[in-house]
Amino acid sequence: MLQRLRHAEIMRRVRTSGATSVRDLASQLGVSPSTIRRDLEALDRDGTLRRVRGGALASAGPGADADADRPFAEVMGTDEQDKEAVAARAARLVADGDVILLDIGTTTMRLARRLRGRRVTVVTSSLAVLDVLRSDPEVELLLLGGMVRRAYHSLVGVLTEAALGQVVADRVFLGASGVRPDGQLVDTTLAEVPSSGP
Repeated sequence: MLQRLRHAEIMRRVRTSGATSVRDLASQLGVSPSTIRRDLEALDRDGTLRRVRGGALASAGPGADADADRPFAEVMGTDEQDKEAVAARAARLVADGDVILLDIGTTTMRLARRLRGRRVTVVTSSLAVLDVLRSDPEVELLLLGGMVRRAYHSLVGVLTEAALGQVVADRVFLGASGVRPDGQLVDTTLAEVPSSGP
């Protein structure tokens, strides 16, 4: 199992139960306890969980799923002018005929509004983008599969990731919670962004 998928599964199990052990995770995921220990240390460094002797606990820190209690409509109402400015700038980067991959989020939904009537192909796992573009005859729309995350109007999980592996896009517009000093993108929503790559 790829590290990023393993991390996402570890976080799913920790969020579900509140705590988990190295031994249980190793058995359930079919990897060695030392691999799980390394995974837990990496997730602890990112603040997505709290590493404890023998296992891990759910974290309420900055890397936790901070958007879990914030519905899409609430997030949409924050920083509206900034989001509109980003969406306007992003729309100018799109050329007719482009294949565009739009991430989930309130800013990418605003970008989708600016793509209405354009001859582009939009690939997304965002149900909000689907709502904006579903009736537009000019936009070719491809919706990625996955598990519905209702509160945030998105499709997530391994099916979404597998579908992404089949997509080639001219431009990708990703939402993120921030950028670290080393340039690494970070996000508070682990359901959409596994904490690290392979």
